[in-house]
Amino acid sequence: MTLKDSRDLELLTVGVEEEFMLVDPVSRFTVPRAPEVHAFAAERLGEQVARELYATQVEINSRPAKQAEVLRQDLVEARRALASAAAHFDCMLVASGTAVLTTKPFPITEGERYEEIAERYSAATTDIDSEASGCHVHVGDLECDEALALAGHLRPWLPVLQVLAVNSPFAAGSFRRVASWRHYQQQAWPITGPTPMMTALEYEARAQELVDAGVLIDKRMIYWYARPSEHQPTLEIRVADVCADVDITLLVAVLTRALAMVLLADVRADTPAPRTEELEVREHHRGAATLGPAGLWTHPLSGVSMPLSAGVEALVAHARPALEMLDETRLVAQLLRRAYHRGTGAQRQRAAYRRRGRLEDVVDELAAQTIRA
Repeated sequence: MTLKDSRDLELLTVGVEEEFMLVDPVSRFTVPRAPEVHAFAAERLGEQVARELYATQVEINSRPAKQAEVLRQDLVEARRALASAAAHFDCMLVASGTAVLTTKPFPITEGERYEEIAERYSAATTDIDSEASGCHVHVGDLECDEALALAGHLRPWLPVLQVLAVNSPFAAGSFRRVASWRHYQQQAWPITGPTPMMTALEYEARAQELVDAGVLIDKRMIYWYARPSEHQPTLEIRVADVCADVDITLLVAVLTRALAMVLLADVRADTPAPRTEELEVREHHRGAATLGPAGLWTHPLSGVSMPLSAGVEALVAHARPALEMLDETRLVAQLLRRAYHRGTGAQRQRAAYRRRGRLEDVVDELAAQTIRA
């Protein structure tokens, strides 16, 4: 791709969904208090707070933003409001890709759809050993056709965004020897993985076939790493663990939006998406989940293999025209320096454990980070 002029770029909005665990402050195990916490928090947050499949989890949704500082403020305020609601019912809000301490079976949130999911996909819920919490970034406004085309251009870059947010080395009381156990838990669900290259008509036909065949309950269960949202005109990118550090969430969101703006210009110029094999892309995602920044990644344009840590710099360089247009170049540099100094979420969890060899300390550190501005 040639260097973009800012006049080639369209400003996209960015929004974030964050899923959290509810944890008992004494035992540090997850607790099923989401119905009460959700109802209480909704008095202040309204539709920004949502329920999840398991009654041990809650979700917040930021408002679509054009400016990074507005998005950050929205995330911080929503986290604090939700943490306050959790404290009202004697539990802590914890941002971790998997639950450090938990027990099965996981209690299902009341509701016809959740109950049907639990019944139809009992094999998946049996295979997993922990609840999983993600951070989903929405960029828009986009029609379905453009969202799918953009997903095709984004596909080889997503392992780089994933590696910034790895935050689940522990699950259900065990060290999993990976950076993101959530990534592996997600593979138990149907229709998970890189987004296929297809048009909107092909997408609708494929989705309907899967629903008719009983593979899916509805299109909302298509769990590709990037998918057209079913409830708003956005492309939803779903590769990141939820981050305890809100600045990592902001970094992932800012870079996702900037990269999407640059690649959307390619889509509109009819530039073909890089040719990438699905198995190779999956392997890069596994590398990010297993090894974190030390995992290997192949640049989609040069074909050069490099560590994912170098891939971050390559992504920033590719997204630079949009970062300059948005006046976010300095912000990204600051956030990256901070991230490199602090380490990934997975590294910080392991450091918290090494201090005294107590998983309770990991949970406490996560809870403190979650509401730290």
